[in-house]
Amino acid sequence: MTRARSAQLYSNAQKLIPGGVNSPARAWDSVGGDPLFLKKASGSRIWDVDDNELIDYVCSWGPMILGHAHPAVIDAAVEATRSGTSFGAPTELEVEMARRVVDAVPSIEAIRFVSSGTEATMSALRLARARTGRSKILKFNGGYHGHEDALLVEAGSGLANQGIASSAGVHPEYAASTLVAEFNDVDSVRLLLQANTGEVAAVIVEPIAGNMGVVTPEPGFLEELRELTREHGVLLIFDEVISGFRVSLGGAQAVYGVMPDITCLGKIVGGGFPVGAYGASAEIMSEVAPLGPMYQAGTLSGNPVAMAAGIATIDELSKPGVYEGLRATTDKLADGLIGVFDASGVQAAVNRVCGLLTVFFTGNPVFDMRTASATDREAFGAFFHGMVDNGVYLPPSQFEAWFVSTAHTDADIEQTLDAVKKSLPA
Repeated sequence: MTRARSAQLYSNAQKLIPGGVNSPARAWDSVGGDPLFLKKASGSRIWDVDDNELIDYVCSWGPMILGHAHPAVIDAAVEATRSGTSFGAPTELEVEMARRVVDAVPSIEAIRFVSSGTEATMSALRLARARTGRSKILKFNGGYHGHEDALLVEAGSGLANQGIASSAGVHPEYAASTLVAEFNDVDSVRLLLQANTGEVAAVIVEPIAGNMGVVTPEPGFLEELRELTREHGVLLIFDEVISGFRVSLGGAQAVYGVMPDITCLGKIVGGGFPVGAYGASAEIMSEVAPLGPMYQAGTLSGNPVAMAAGIATIDELSKPGVYEGLRATTDKLADGLIGVFDASGVQAAVNRVCGLLTVFFTGNPVFDMRTASATDREAFGAFFHGMVDNGVYLPPSQFEAWFVSTAHTDADIEQTLDAVKKSLPA
């Protein structure tokens, strides 16, 4: 596999763009080496600038659930573009898209579109503070919710009630107002809420964690979290930027039957175009300007091209059997991986849910950030490079989800498992 053109572009980019990338997730810092530069994609496949073809399990970090360049999505986007790319004024497409999301997601009665998942979570926190009149928020160790200041915080010692900023430039007061609990540990939440009675506006959580690798909620965790937040008058925010429309049309909340107060969506909502959204009951959303005092705005919010692509994506996902097929493909890949690892004597945990999975090189279960961090990351780095060399593109980090699309075929799975067998000696 030649990578000469990618290497040259990366060298050029480093002179013009910080680190040569426009998002740190695109760098290969945690696995070593230089990133591939891509030029096209179709279905389950991507091609880099050196014409190497790879099976793609990044899928633009999730939104390509139908595979790349799906004809229905492309046709809808092209048709919308012919009428204009942005108006900065209301369009019929926004109303059509809002209706589809409200019909699909159980907890949402009203929705506001934005242009990214970060905007969605940032706005949801502001809404929670406006609604409750409180200032503190609680997140979970290993939960990533975008690069908003209050969310760029990691856990301190034990159940310390002050966060430590994990990014330079974050005001210390933002860090101090963010509490950090442990995923799948309701007692850690209970202790923090009791120690900060009447001060916490919201608990924000990925109902299915995707940013410590895929970690599913333990039985009862989300239900107890819902009960506990109600008891303390705290709003529960589900960050479904990854799980929304991926694990089911109604997101993780529909799968587990737990309704949050506010839901954040992103990525997949726009069929690959820059879109995010936050929604809640009509009562809570009445706090948002121009109805209420919580101001949030965006010139490109509800962009017609993105709305058209999102409508096409949801319409495809609404067809009978789509999620059953996606779940079956995910299970085929996950079960195949486990079989290869077992046959090779390699200790690995494969966490999976419909459309998502992560391989952790460990002999122990992975159920939170602590157990995810205890896995063999050097082994993952070697595995990653082996897979790329054998034609399979994985997320370049142990702490990211693999994304499976409806375009992945049985032949793709077999080729992937063959690549795994070739990569394990490394």
